[in-house]
Amino acid sequence: MSDNLKVATVGLGSMGYGIASSLVAAGIETFGYDVNPKQTERFMSEGGAKGQLAKVTHDLDALIVVVLNSDQTEDVLFGKNGSVENMKPGSVVLACATVAPEFARRMEARCREYNVHYLDAPISGGSVKAAQGALTIMASGTPQAFKAAQDVLNAISEKVFQLGDAAGAGSAMKSVNQLLAGVHIATMAEAMTFGISQGVSPEKFIEVIPECAGTSWMLENRAPHIAAGDYTPHSSVNIWPKDLGIVLDIARASDFDAPMTSAALQQFSSAVEMGLGQEDDAAVAKVYAQNAGIALPDGDKN
Repeated sequence: MSDNLKVATVGLGSMGYGIASSLVAAGIETFGYDVNPKQTERFMSEGGAKGQLAKVTHDLDALIVVVLNSDQTEDVLFGKNGSVENMKPGSVVLACATVAPEFARRMEARCREYNVHYLDAPISGGSVKAAQGALTIMASGTPQAFKAAQDVLNAISEKVFQLGDAAGAGSAMKSVNQLLAGVHIATMAEAMTFGISQGVSPEKFIEVIPECAGTSWMLENRAPHIAAGDYTPHSSVNIWPKDLGIVLDIARASDFDAPMTSAALQQFSSAVEMGLGQEDDAAVAKVYAQNAGIALPDGDKN
């Protein structure tokens, strides 16, 4: 690891907080910022460096942006209080939000105007792996961007896929992953509630299906949330209308029909309309349960 490395993470949600904490654990001086000041204060109390972003930006070696979407990413980088114009030449931005490939290419070009590298670096692995420094990163960017980000990548990830020498390829791969992940969650919810309608208990579902061909990582990870009636958000319902919407936008631009994505998006959108947006994304099962008139475990309490 390079001596005296200084890094800032903007966005201290479930993923960003884990990333920032992993950097601290690796001995990297790390600043953390969030629109929720309590998150920023918590991070500083747990080893984060102290200082306002505007006052430390010029000294940063890397800026990691772990916000919700492209609008927030662009605001952090080039908005009214944008950071890029104040970053030192040769520093690097790691952009982790799920965005369209064209947006990533545009941000890379704008960063280049300030001699700042841009790594298109969407992430996967969930909050647990983020906290363990064991994320999977689907990255693309120039060799110089990868070199500038290497110490950060080592601290926060278990696997880095280098997908190309320009921004866009990482985001394209992330859109493929999100298509599958979103569809798998919705399909898991459909399968579990269908099973309940046929007398298959959630507990028996979890015992049997992970040992069968119909399983998936999302099923094994999210189905226990439904069985426990615990919708504490590890990844919220609100993420999926955004991410699956991005997938469909990309698909439409390519004249590609994505009916499975559209069906999953409708279920997550219905969950948001039911007021479930802040709950764990496994709560999409409540849409199926309501439509079928069946009860989920502890359904009345969530």
